Amino acid sequence: MFSIGQSAITGLLSHIIFIIITWQVMQAINFEPLIRKNRTTEARIFLLLLAIVIGTGVSRFFLDILQWSRDLLFLF
Repeated sequence: MFSIGQSAITGLLSHIIFIIITWQVMQAINFEPLIRKNRTTEARIFLLLLAIVIGTGVSRFFLDILQWSRDLLFLF
């Protein structure tokens, strides 16, 4: 059984890893045509926040799957 500390570190690492993966994937997309001139700072902040939202959502999905698979033990 996972302790609270192990669960916390797993969640923290999962969120950070998926945010980094999302950021790397977003770097491959050309957003230049969508960005107005002299608004690059705002665009980068928006892309960072978007990476955090997407990465956290994907991480939450995998953490939920992990928790549900552990909870299946209580079914039997």
